[in-house]
Amino acid sequence: MSVLDRFYGAFVARDSSTMAACYADDATFNDPAFGDLNAAEVRAMWKMLVGRSADLRVRYKVLEEDERSGVCEWHAHYTFTSTGRKVHNIIRSEFVLRDGSIVQQRDHFDFWRWSRQALGLTGLLLGWSPMVRNKVQRTARAALERSMR
Repeated sequence: MSVLDRFYGAFVARDSSTMAACYADDATFNDPAFGDLNAAEVRAMWKMLVGRSADLRVRYKVLEEDERSGVCEWHAHYTFTSTGRKVHNIIRSEFVLRDGSIVQQRDHFDFWRWSRQALGLTGLLLGWSPMVRNKVQRTARAALERSMR
């Protein structure tokens, strides 16, 4: 089984331990909500997200994968805990792989689309702005730091 199928299969099953094991010890991660994370932080992020979202559903499709890189599109359906609003986020993940592990993951999604769903009127009016993106990142990072203690 490929590392991306193992990773996303574990995500579908809400198995954060298997997800964490897919990352190399020097792995890095980046997305619009959390910004840059190191390996310990990304492992903790998945544990936090899988653990706190009671209705999380994930679908994925590996678009490309070889021994050095991969691309996946995945859909996450969940209730955003801060607002209680339903979200359907569509994410494109790009990976650098080494020895069957994830070394780098870069997730891309339409932040304004996400913010309209997750934040409602605030997201509709200001979700495109750096001000809202920065606030979301600060809030996400603070939650991650709390969960890592």
